Amino acid sequence: MSGSSSMRGGRTRKFKADINVVPYIDVMMVLLVIFMVSAPLTNPSVINLPNAAKSATPPTEYIEITLKPGDLTSVRINSQKSGTSKAESVPRNGLKQKLQLLHADKPDMPVMISADKDIKYDEVIKVISEAKMLGINRVGLATK
Repeated sequence: MSGSSSMRGGRTRKFKADINVVPYIDVMMVLLVIFMVSAPLTNPSVINLPNAAKSATPPTEYIEITLKPGDLTSVRINSQKSGTSKAESVPRNGLKQKLQLLHADKPDMPVMISADKDIKYDEVIKVISEAKMLGINRVGLATK
């Protein structure tokens, strides 16, 4: 008879076909202990954040780009010397060309981006990327 063995007394015993998981649990517990001990020993990467007291003063003259819901974006030059220029409405796809013209006139002027709270973060990143591609190194974000 396959699958059974005979014992004294004529009783038959069936084989168990179960997997013994106790060794696997032992291995998992050892791995868990190793990870728990080694996790605090790893050095996290250090992030150097600027202090508020050491931050630079805001620029006196800058290009302000205001992102609003919809397709239009307003661009203007803010200056403490000559005052604020009138905001020009520019479609989003024409913003790069307008920024290129302003940057050609005054290459050292920084750009300040202010966006409505309903604007997706992706749109702000696109404007920052366009400014960086044009060679504008000083790009800031305006907050309340």
